[in-house]
Amino acid sequence: MRRPHPCLLAPAAVLLLATACGTEHADPAGGADSTGGAGAAVPAPRAIVTDPPVDGVRVTSVTLPTASPSPAASLGSVHADRLHGDSGISAAYQVGNDGDEAMTYTVFFAFTTDTGEVMGNKKVTVSGVAAGGSRNGTVDLGVLAPGASPVTRVKVQRVTKVPAAEAPSETGACPASGLRLWADDGDAAMGLRVVGLHLENCGKRDCALDGYPRLSLLDENREPVDGIRIRHGGAAIASGTGFDDPPAPLTLKPGESARSGLVWRNTTLAGTAVNVPYVRVVAKPGARPVTVTPELDLGTTGQLGVGAWKRADG
Repeated sequence: MRRPHPCLLAPAAVLLLATACGTEHADPAGGADSTGGAGAAVPAPRAIVTDPPVDGVRVTSVTLPTASPSPAASLGSVHADRLHGDSGISAAYQVGNDGDEAMTYTVFFAFTTDTGEVMGNKKVTVSGVAAGGSRNGTVDLGVLAPGASPVTRVKVQRVTKVPAAEAPSETGACPASGLRLWADDGDAAMGLRVVGLHLENCGKRDCALDGYPRLSLLDENREPVDGIRIRHGGAAIASGTGFDDPPAPLTLKPGESARSGLVWRNTTLAGTAVNVPYVRVVAKPGARPVTVTPELDLGTTGQLGVGAWKRADG
């Protein structure tokens, strides 16, 4: 069972139709084409948005197409050309970095109804936004599920950001280190959490591993989190997670991969629950650190298990 992402509970900027109440204003580009013939295609209606940013990310407009007209449509009818099955719903956004180093942002968008019911989610990664700079983009909903209610709003649910030099990379150009490291979405069952760490040798030299990834736990400001015991082996938290084996030396040739895992429980008893959004991972001594975002909801357990590196097919 896939673990529900905690970002779904975070507050966010909201996008409304131009006809709704709020700070949105009709975009002139979204009106009917008064010079075209019957059924002339024009840009879909947009709503300009002036809501404040969420962690440096703001949505600037939302596009919600009208239905396509029939061949006998009257002069001035509006429709949006799009691929078969595609909803044509999208939102334009801007990512602004007011920090002093380049950052990579991961932004979670929700496409909702007037009442806030989520009809679709999208995740966008914006890499290497320079210090003091900004980046613009567009996120498309794509296909809307059959029977879904009309989407009238789009919101930024959550933003995570890590230094660009420490950003995980599952695809794309091979990092200068020759090692590609990332975390998966994880699984959850009965309060047990397991998130996989994946390491690929995308370089040209062999990579020797022997032991466990080195972990640093960081809060929302990427400052160290104290008081959490990091225990070796998944069995220190629960058996049967697949990360119980003791460490053994292995060599990854170019193109080969290894995996480890983070294991914890979210039990909350007496005390204050601890949440750790960021984990800085060093695959082996001397390797470049990579910061992943597994969203550790550690409850009051005070401990996290980490598995030894093993071959990805082992």
